[in-house]
This record gives sequence, structure tokens and C-alpha cells, in this order.
Amino acid sequence: MEKAIEVKGLWKSFKDVEVLKGVDFEVTRGEIFALLGSNGAGKSTIVKILCTLLKPDGGTAVVNGNDVASRPGHVRQSISLTGQFAAVDEILTGRENLIMIAKLRHLKNPHQVADDMLKRFGLTEAAHRKPSTYSGGMRRKLDIALSLVGNPQIIFLDEPTTGLDPEARIEVWKIVKALADNGTTILMTTQYLEEAEQLADRIAILHEGRIIANGTLAELKTLLPQAKVEYVEKQPTLEEIFLAIVGNKEAI
Repeated sequence: MEKAIEVKGLWKSFKDVEVLKGVDFEVTRGEIFALLGSNGAGKSTIVKILCTLLKPDGGTAVVNGNDVASRPGHVRQSISLTGQFAAVDEILTGRENLIMIAKLRHLKNPHQVADDMLKRFGLTEAAHRKPSTYSGGMRRKLDIALSLVGNPQIIFLDEPTTGLDPEARIEVWKIVKALADNGTTILMTTQYLEEAEQLADRIAILHEGRIIANGTLAELKTLLPQAKVEYVEKQPTLEEIFLAIVGNKEAI
């Protein structure tokens, strides 16, 4: 299958601290790829490098066929980034935010683009309100809508449901699934193991700057001993897999 993202031997240090220590992974087109890891594992650093916001110290990263170091402008044309916190303009209304991004992307009829996105994300009634009056879930939906203006081929979601209540989190999950169903490639970072379990086609576990496991949920489950049978077979959750893998690596 065609690769949307290819990372080989990625290294990054900040002063004397090595954050990434030779990271390797690939993301195929149209899949949801989840990058799991604790705080400080290097998840956001990887996203920033892939989005051309940071330069790697070593290794290569290719996004949509373009090297992030030598062709950053081409990379930016095909991607969009949604960070941990909603990046919306508080002075503009929700509709004006969308119109502004559409104009920045030089799209025809930015007003129609804005109206279509508001309808798609169920924000039409809140179109003329400022984001400061939105709930957390509404702000995140607007943030993702802004990211989708222009139909980018690859979307980076850096902990997209941080701070959201369970109902809003489920709404974001529905949006992410719909994007993937329409062929968008998604790389997401998360600390919520259930989130990766619900959404991801493949999962990589980043620990102390290295990928220590990578595969589908079914493949990761094979890394644990066979489920114990009491009255019924108990299948391991992704949380159990994550803790077992990280614990084993710390013990080595």
C-alpha cells in the first residue's frame, strides 16, 4: 500500500536531553495511525517535525512524498495540524474563523466553504457567536473544521480530546472516523488508551524516545500471554498491553 508518512531513524535533542532516539514507522494512505506514549515520550516532538515546525537532528521524515527538511513548503500544502488546545481566533465568530482560513488557502467562494463546514460539524446555529461562548466540544469541532478547510490529504491530531468531557470526546471520535472513511490519512497522538483502541487501524507505542511496539490491536495482543480462562475468556485491553510492554522495557 502507498505510504503517506515514512519515518526512519529520527533523532532530536534539546540541549543535552535526547527526546527521540532513532524512531522508525510508516503510515499508509487512508489509515488512522495512533501514537501512544506517556508525557515526555516525544509524541508532540514527532508531530512538530512532521509538520515542519521543528528540524530533526538526524534521520529522515517523508510526508506525502516530500522530505520535511528539504521540501517543507510542499509538505505544508498537503497537511493540516490540530494541536492539543483549540487554535481559534477569539475575536472573530465561528463563521469568520472559517472564512479567514478559506481565504488564506486561496479557495474560491470562502463564504460558501465556511457555511458548508459549519453544517458538516453541526455548528450552524453557533455560526455568528464568538468561540469564547462555545463549549469545549464545540470549540474542538470548530478547530478540526478549520483544519479541514481545503481538504488536506493528511491530518495530524495532537491529543485531540484533551480536556473534553466523555460526550464531547465521543463526538470527536465520530468526526475522526468519518474523515478516515472518506480517505483522509490521520496520525494522532493520545494518552487515552481507549481512544486508540476505538479509532486506530494501527498503533505504535513510544517510550523513552523509541518505538517499542507497532502493529494492529490484534497484533499487540499477541505480545501478552494467552488470556486466563476462568468462567469466560478475558481478552486484554489496550491499557493492559501498554502497561505490560512499557513495564517489560523498563525492566530490561
